Amino acid sequence: MAIVRYKRDQIPQDELTVEDRTDEEIIAAAESDPDNPPLTDEDLARMPEPPFVRRLRNSLYLTQKGFAEMYQIPLSTLREWEQGRRSPDQAAQTYLKLISRAPELVRRVLNEH
Repeated sequence: MAIVRYKRDQIPQDELTVEDRTDEEIIAAAESDPDNPPLTDEDLARMPEPPFVRRLRNSLYLTQKGFAEMYQIPLSTLREWEQGRRSPDQAAQTYLKLISRAPELVRRVLNEH
């Protein structure tokens, strides 16, 4: 099978991937999509804020699995908290606040035996 290389301007527009497009082209395509218009400031203001635990996990650049393992929280519990199906009880809220203020200290304490 031969590999055919095209110059960028020879590729049909409907066959371009995101990697083939410039940032300006991506933004223009997104703004012109009638089925998915860009969010306005008002739209963004109405959107609910993600749960604290998700913001905390994201701030530590951890996956759900990594966060759950590192801080010894059952993965299913973490998922339920993040998806809003359950809320952390008072003890769990305190634990999450402690993680948010001193994540490295909590990690070290949990790893001591």
